[in-house]
Amino acid sequence: MPHDSQAHQLFFTRAGLDQGKVVGIIGDALTGADDGELFLEYRQSESVVMDDRQIKSASFDTAQGFGLRSVVGEAHGYAHGSVLSEDAIRRAGDSVKAVRGGHTGTMALAPSGTNAALYTDINPLTLVPFETKVKLLEAMDCYARGKEPRLRQVSASLSGSWQAVYIQRSDGSHAADIRPLVRLNVSVVMGDGDRMETGSHGIGGRFAYDQVIGEDSWRVCVDEAIRQAAVNLESVPAPAGEMSVVLGPGWPGVMLHEAVGHGLEGDFNRKGTSAFSGMIGQRVAAKGVTVVDDGTLMDRRGSLSVDDEGTPTSRTTLIEDGILVGYMQDRLNARLTGVKATGNGRRQSYAHAPIPRMTNTFMTAGAQDPAEIIASVKKGIYAVNFGGGQVDITSGKFVFAATEAYLIENGKIGPAVKGATLIGNGPDAMTKVTMIGNDLELDPGIGTCGKDGQGVPVGVGQPTLRMDGLTVGGTAV
Repeated sequence: MPHDSQAHQLFFTRAGLDQGKVVGIIGDALTGADDGELFLEYRQSESVVMDDRQIKSASFDTAQGFGLRSVVGEAHGYAHGSVLSEDAIRRAGDSVKAVRGGHTGTMALAPSGTNAALYTDINPLTLVPFETKVKLLEAMDCYARGKEPRLRQVSASLSGSWQAVYIQRSDGSHAADIRPLVRLNVSVVMGDGDRMETGSHGIGGRFAYDQVIGEDSWRVCVDEAIRQAAVNLESVPAPAGEMSVVLGPGWPGVMLHEAVGHGLEGDFNRKGTSAFSGMIGQRVAAKGVTVVDDGTLMDRRGSLSVDDEGTPTSRTTLIEDGILVGYMQDRLNARLTGVKATGNGRRQSYAHAPIPRMTNTFMTAGAQDPAEIIASVKKGIYAVNFGGGQVDITSGKFVFAATEAYLIENGKIGPAVKGATLIGNGPDAMTKVTMIGNDLELDPGIGTCGKDGQGVPVGVGQPTLRMDGLTVGGTAV
């Protein structure tokens, strides 16, 4: 089991907990429950931010605690605390008994098996001195200003965390995981007269700092941020109307994540509140469209060796050749709908109960050359970077703002445009995919997803896509 001994030492040896007594406390608390577990967490995190040659903020935090959950039917009791002691866990157990009622059910079986470790157990925070981290941000600032005299502002940040989790069940079974996570970001503001535009780029994943602080890595980030800002300085107002849209590979998959992915999470579908509810076996996308959620990818930001309920993550096909074939499931929603949990039970911390969440969600590659896709469009928009967006899960309606986009005219990429927004309905938009590129890319490791007040790291991705008849909101008069 990945990282089992290290996690055990943190939560039992160091904290002075007797595992046998803890199992007994859980067993008493969960008598008559359908499911439940004790979630133990220890986390160290840090962040250093430099803004215009000065350290704007520097933080370090250590947090630990537990969450005890009892599940009866679709109701659950949840109690948590920051003190790891048998007395605290016992008091939490008294609280979660409230959902027991007269239920005399049998506890669900524990998850079986485990993934191989998908990332290192090294704590990235302890390997690099603080002075080195500051010098890295200074070097990024200096390099950016030396390369582009039009820069008005440079901001760079480095952040990391090291999380250990231990999921203990009342039958004595358990699962454990050690999870590193790092991220490097840079954003710039470039000016030309009174006009100013921004650009940003970041990289990250479940590894140590050495993969982001090397000169070859951080220069790529700075160069890309400067390139985006320079492109936007030359942009013209975006047109509006219904037209063909080509989405670039990689990060534009965030639109797929929001407009389609959330609608394929098990809780929304069990409750009938998703636009995809009750549509298993039906066509929900164009032929050739296959969407998967894969938590087993090595070193990726959204990957987990086991989820936060102790279930091994998996590669779950959601849409296959346009047909809806599955949803992402945690244990509660899987049990209530009679299917298998897919390893998508996730929580932000010990203070939160798990819910079904995405890991790394992407559309698989097709057969077309990206240049062929661009050449096929007489007039449209080529969107390669996105900022914020809004999605209504029930209706599937979405609005996404493109932070980097270009006109396509007679099969050729034209000038950059500013103010383009893509407007549509997720299920409907998936039926408008007419060409799928052979250039699948995943994002560079920067995604965080919010749901029900919880944020978790995720990955997105897709190949180049052509979508016809999509509504573009623009600023051109």
